[in-house]
Amino acid sequence: MSHKILIVDDEPNILVSLEFLMKREGYQVVTARDGQEAIEAIGREQPDLVLLDVMMPVKTGFDVCHEVRANDAYKGVIIVMLTAKGRDTDVAKGLALGANAYMTKPFSTRELVQKIHELLGDAA
Repeated sequence: MSHKILIVDDEPNILVSLEFLMKREGYQVVTARDGQEAIEAIGREQPDLVLLDVMMPVKTGFDVCHEVRANDAYKGVIIVMLTAKGRDTDVAKGLALGANAYMTKPFSTRELVQKIHELLGDAA
C-alpha cells in the first residue's frame, strides 16, 4: 500500500509540479490550496505526510502545524514545511510547532524526495 501525501500550497504551479513529482514516486496525492482546506483534508483523508507551505491565505502553515500537533488524532502525521521563509527564526518556529522537517524554496526535488522517503521509512 502506498503512502498518502497531502500537498498544501496556494501557488498553482508549485501544487501541480509537486503533485506530479509525488505521483511519479508512487504516492497517493491529495492537494489543498490554503490552511483551512489543509485542516479539512487532514481530517478527511488521514494523510501519512503533509508538504506544507507557510505563507497562505486563511490559515498559515504555522497555524496548520500547530492545530495538527494539538490534535491527538493526528499525532502520526508527518509534517514537512516547504517555504520561502528561510530565516533561522522561521525554521526554529516551524520545528518548535512540531514540523518533522523544514525545507526552503527553491529546493532540490531530489533532496525533497530523499527526505520524504527517509521520513516515511521507504527504501529510496
